[in-house]
Amino acid sequence: MAFFGLIGRRRHERTGFQLYGLAVSAAREPFYYERLGVPDTLDGRFDMVCLFAFLAIRRTRRIEPGGVEIAQAIFDAMFSDMDINLREMGVGDLSVPKRVRAMWEGFHGRASVYEPAMTEPAALATALARNVWRSDSDPAIAAAAVHLARIAITQDQQLSGQADAALRKGVLTFLAPDSI
Repeated sequence: MAFFGLIGRRRHERTGFQLYGLAVSAAREPFYYERLGVPDTLDGRFDMVCLFAFLAIRRTRRIEPGGVEIAQAIFDAMFSDMDINLREMGVGDLSVPKRVRAMWEGFHGRASVYEPAMTEPAALATALARNVWRSDSDPAIAAAAVHLARIAITQDQQLSGQADAALRKGVLTFLAPDSI
C-alpha cells in the first residue's frame, strides 16, 4: 500500500519542482526588497518564498482531480530545496533536519494565518508585517505590508483564473509586482 502512495507522489514530483521554482522566482523579484523594503536577508527571502509557495499550493489544491497531490509535491520540493540550501551554506549534517523542521513549522504557521486572511486585506497585511518585517507598529512597514497584501490577493485572483491543465504541466504565471 505504501508503495502505491509513493508512485502517486513521484508522478507529480517534476510538476511540484517546476511550480515551486516559479514561486521562488516570483519571490525573488527585486521590487519586494528595493521598493517595499522586505529585508534582503535569509529570513526575508524565506518569508517571501513561503508567501509565494503558499499561493501556488493554495491554487493547486483546487485542481480536480489530483490537486492535493500536486500541492504536496510543491511542498515537498520546497523543503527538499531548503535542505539542499542549508547543506550548501555549510550547516552541519546533524543540524539540517532540525532546521528544516523549524522551517516546515514556520511555513505551516504562516499558511495557517494567511489562508483565512486572504479575504480580509487588513488581517493579511497585519500577518505579513509580523512575519516578513517582524513588526506591526512601524507606519512605513504597515504601508508596505498593505501593499504586499494587495499584491498577494491580486496574485491569488490571477492564479485562480489559470487553467488546471497548465498547472498540471508545471506552468503558473505570477504578475509582475510593479503592475499591481
